[in-house]
Amino acid sequence: MQLFLLIASAHFLALLSPGPDFFLVARTSASAGWRVASGACVGIALANGVFIGAAFAGVSFLQADSLLFVALQLAGCGYLLYLGQLFLRHAGQSSVIGAEPRTASHIGGWLNRLGMGFASGILNPKNALFYASLASMIASSGALAKLAYGTWMCGIVLAWDLLVAVAIGNQQVLRRFAHALPWLERASGVMLILLASGVLMHLALD
Repeated sequence: MQLFLLIASAHFLALLSPGPDFFLVARTSASAGWRVASGACVGIALANGVFIGAAFAGVSFLQADSLLFVALQLAGCGYLLYLGQLFLRHAGQSSVIGAEPRTASHIGGWLNRLGMGFASGILNPKNALFYASLASMIASSGALAKLAYGTWMCGIVLAWDLLVAVAIGNQQVLRRFAHALPWLERASGVMLILLASGVLMHLALD
């Protein structure tokens, strides 16, 4: 029980630290509403599930010095740069008007955000290292225990991102802070570009 509380606490504290996934969910919720942003939430949870499964199975590409991990870092940097410029380019275009009825285009938008969320999560090398470190703590646990840990982690990731999406996508909140949304979007774009630049500099110096 103590080990579960330790791992659950470390996992939740990591979620509280804003990263690419957070900025994607926040920006999507502000521009398209929490229902569309929930697609990104599901995609992020699925990507975390892939890393969790790989880490608990002991897959070697999660090692920091492997070629696949370096390739993952480079791909992730490219995606962060893409998202960053996307946020900057569309800053100020978010609508704070009430959500529209559910339509085919709405469903298409949800699926598009699901893909973006999965890409954001799977191209984040920090996720790979984080879950690899957690897996080392439960290496001696049985298959059922690992399944329980993995299910818990995926559920918490999804629940937290949905909470962020609902909170930021609240129409009353958006109307109050409509004037600040363009600056928040620009700040998110700059932060993503800085994150990518930092990783690229780290790779270049190694």
